[in-house]
Amino acid sequence: MKISIQDKLEQLNARFEELGHLLSDAEIINDQNRFRELSQEYAQLNPVVDHFVQYKETVDAISQAEEMATDSDPDIRSMAADELETSTAKKSELELELQKLLLPKDPHDQSNIFLEIRAGTGGDEAAIFAGDLFRMYSRYAELSNWQVEIISESVGEHGGYKEIIARIIGQGDFSRLKFEAGAHRVQRVTA
Repeated sequence: MKISIQDKLEQLNARFEELGHLLSDAEIINDQNRFRELSQEYAQLNPVVDHFVQYKETVDAISQAEEMATDSDPDIRSMAADELETSTAKKSELELELQKLLLPKDPHDQSNIFLEIRAGTGGDEAAIFAGDLFRMYSRYAELSNWQVEIISESVGEHGGYKEIIARIIGQGDFSRLKFEAGAHRVQRVTA
């Protein structure tokens, strides 16, 4: 790993520890706005710091395995080789994950979203398809522990929706759904 990336991770680790101490300060706990800001920053840094701690533990395991590899006992050398192989693979995975976590985030990624689904031309079949589409998004939101709040709906005559607008509230919903846009086409296939 590059020295600059490692320095950045050390700084983030130090900031994470500082935030932990600040969040336990009675003065900050009484200031709800400040407490919320620091809690959000703490939550954003948590996955980065967790991966960095795992990375440092893996580097330590590699150095210990390299020391064990110089032992005269062949069984210990064999165990060291296995440990070295698994730790090296884990180290490269963690490096890649840490680089992804350090990429700049979209400022809107934590925002809630409005989901609008409208049936196009096609009458009842388009409305049924819109209903299926809404159920799919609702199920995905449920599996992601998001809350779905229906703002307005216009039910089709034979099921589904002519139009439905829902608000999805949850952690990271915009970041996962921001590219879900556009028209979908369904076509009847005869038997």
